Amino acid sequence: MSRGDERRPLILAAVQDSPVAFDLDASIAKLHTLTRKAAQEARRAHGNDGGDILVVFPEAFLCCYPRGYDFGAKVGSRAAEGRTWFRRYHQSSVPVAHVDGPHMTAIRAAASENNVTLVVGVIERCDEPASGPPMASYGSENAGGHGTLYCTALTISPQGELLVAHRKLMPTGTERLVWGQGDGAGLRVADTPVGRVGAVICWENLMPQLRLSMYAKGVELYAAPTADCRDSWAPVMQTIAQEGRCFVVSCCQYTEKRDLPADYPAFQDKPEDEIITRGGSLIVDPLGNILAGPLFDRRGILTAQVDRNTILEARMDFDSAGHYARPDVFQLVVDEKSKQVTM
Repeated sequence: MSRGDERRPLILAAVQDSPVAFDLDASIAKLHTLTRKAAQEARRAHGNDGGDILVVFPEAFLCCYPRGYDFGAKVGSRAAEGRTWFRRYHQSSVPVAHVDGPHMTAIRAAASENNVTLVVGVIERCDEPASGPPMASYGSENAGGHGTLYCTALTISPQGELLVAHRKLMPTGTERLVWGQGDGAGLRVADTPVGRVGAVICWENLMPQLRLSMYAKGVELYAAPTADCRDSWAPVMQTIAQEGRCFVVSCCQYTEKRDLPADYPAFQDKPEDEIITRGGSLIVDPLGNILAGPLFDRRGILTAQVDRNTILEARMDFDSAGHYARPDVFQLVVDEKSKQVTM
């Protein structure tokens, strides 16, 4: 797939909203609705029907970031209730390897039906036989066992082709109880009509080695699906944009208590309109200037029309994996092979 045409307008969009937690089919339906809305708003706001559009959704949008819940785990013990909720979480996750199955077909259609390049965060399960292209063509070949979940970012072309499935390398804190660790096979940058797109999830963005590996692949549009809704997140995104001389689209969920199942154990003492995840999505240019956002405390769609030429112009005086790299002093080794449990 060819790189973006510098002559065509490029619109970036971040969708800040919540899934239908623990309901995969309803969340996929919402993905379609919001992708269509983002594409329409992008084209209407920027007066352009012929440009390329990148739409980014938050981490774990399909179909839940289980904020506030410990799954009944304490050091030395796990409660039965927590195991039940893990089963429910697993059952509402996405069988990514089953590329031609009904769920992945529907997810891919959200991109093709709206003619957009799509990045969406999913919770991936690995207990079904793969169908369609070999997993090595877009991510890790590691089947991941028969009960493990991964926090994954999917990059999908406007033709509905799955280009990359990147599993989060390092779940943070209690996330490690319910998510496995990805390997280096998903550290990829995809050539798309909008340009070279890479996706890095949440606090992976704080890993300097990982960022450099993406810069070395020539990432131009850096998608950062996240669950970090603190004020301190925006400066991190500005740093990455300047460091990589790339556009950054960071997207976080906006979630209220009413968006969670009524019997979800966390936040039972809170009112229905209690904000659980407050957002903070933003779009940043290659010199670190914020083009849209940060958007807090409400649902919304951010858009920005950008000039692709800005990327190359910004790299005149700083190219972290090129003329500013000093490989005679510093070298980074990245293992991008899938890791198999059995050989």
